[in-house]
Amino acid sequence: MSATLRHVGWVLRGNPVTLLAGCGCGLMVLAALLGPWIAPYDPVASNVPLALQPPSAAHWFGTDQLGRDVFSRVLVAARLDLAIAASAVSLSFLIGATVGSFCGYAGGRLDAWVGRFVDVLMAFPLFVLAMAMVAALGNRVENIIYATAIINLPFYIRFSRAEVNIRRNLGWVEAARASGNSHVEVVLRFLLPNVLPAMAVQISLNLGWAILNAAGLSFLGLGVRPPTPEWGIMVAEGARFITTGKWWLVACPGAALMFAVLCFNLLGDGLRDILDPRMRT
Repeated sequence: MSATLRHVGWVLRGNPVTLLAGCGCGLMVLAALLGPWIAPYDPVASNVPLALQPPSAAHWFGTDQLGRDVFSRVLVAARLDLAIAASAVSLSFLIGATVGSFCGYAGGRLDAWVGRFVDVLMAFPLFVLAMAMVAALGNRVENIIYATAIINLPFYIRFSRAEVNIRRNLGWVEAARASGNSHVEVVLRFLLPNVLPAMAVQISLNLGWAILNAAGLSFLGLGVRPPTPEWGIMVAEGARFITTGKWWLVACPGAALMFAVLCFNLLGDGLRDILDPRMRT
């Protein structure tokens, strides 16, 4: 444990951007957990006389066309966007990593069939595929999660399949089989845990993409429905007022969205350095 902590500290000292990204992700998680309680105003309560007020001491991010406090809406929206992203990535990881690991271990026709399915899935523009699924199923939160999880499946299936395929004939895997473990136990107890550290990088990257995907669907009217606070909805609503100089309606939720995606992407780069055994000293 001490050696691991020393290695993490060494990586963070050499790459402080990773530390900043980790702090940013922690800040977003705190906002998601505490947002509804620390928001200074009700995020859905209208106050028309205060509509379209610029940022001030009373309203840090200004107010929107209905007089709602933009800062409160951005803060509360973090919970929904992070929940959608975390749920979708968890679902796609559990299914994709398990299916890919068994395919890489078994090989043969099962591996070929799943490989062709993944190729067909990736032949479509993934965001367009998510749009089609949400449009067909209805723009509810659970459908956004399912659609986002499905378009992320190929990444985990391909990654785990390749990693397990490389390891399945190594000596320690043969020893596990010779010890009386079934094929299912070999995959779940020995092979799958060995590829999890490398997949943590993909999980971090996919979290950023999932947030962007959910916001994109909401921006196009296929995601979460108003007046629910959500970053994509807020950008779409504020876009109508760009030409009138009401820049804060787009800039503030857009900056929150950019900050979230950037933090998860930078954290993924740092995790790669932390988990790569070649970086250990």
